[in-house]
Amino acid sequence: MSHEASVLSKRQVLSSGIKSAEVRVQRYQGLSTTEIVERFEAAGATLLAMPARGYSTHMRTINFDVVHSALDAYGWSAAAIRPPAPSSAEITAMDETFGWLALIPESQYVLRRIVGARALVHPLSGRHLFPWRRIAVMLGADHKSIQRWHGHAVELILKKLIG
Repeated sequence: MSHEASVLSKRQVLSSGIKSAEVRVQRYQGLSTTEIVERFEAAGATLLAMPARGYSTHMRTINFDVVHSALDAYGWSAAAIRPPAPSSAEITAMDETFGWLALIPESQYVLRRIVGARALVHPLSGRHLFPWRRIAVMLGADHKSIQRWHGHAVELILKKLIG
């Protein structure tokens, strides 16, 4: 994706009046809504592929299975397949893409939720974690309305990115 890009930095004051955030927007020329959706799906897959590291209470609560026989030790349970850890370039692209959610006005937070939920794609199977109907149930709306709102949100992001 080779798009001509320029960077715009502006100060955004949130409606709460207390917080303010520095929003750096990289302007893209020639970007389409399809490419924005693809970037969000790649960012969601990257987010879900990141290894869970850091402090955890998992070791304190784990129950170790007792192996009574060598036949029970190996091969009876399916191996858990983990996606490969994302590269630093993929993580940087993910951060930039999820930063685009701030381009949707805070008053339209439902659109942010829809785009964020649809961005979560399983890194191995490529399936969406939240299908349209599941998002519709969460928000109490029709799935066709959710699809329309998602398209509107992507168009809002595109307008802000192009300038």
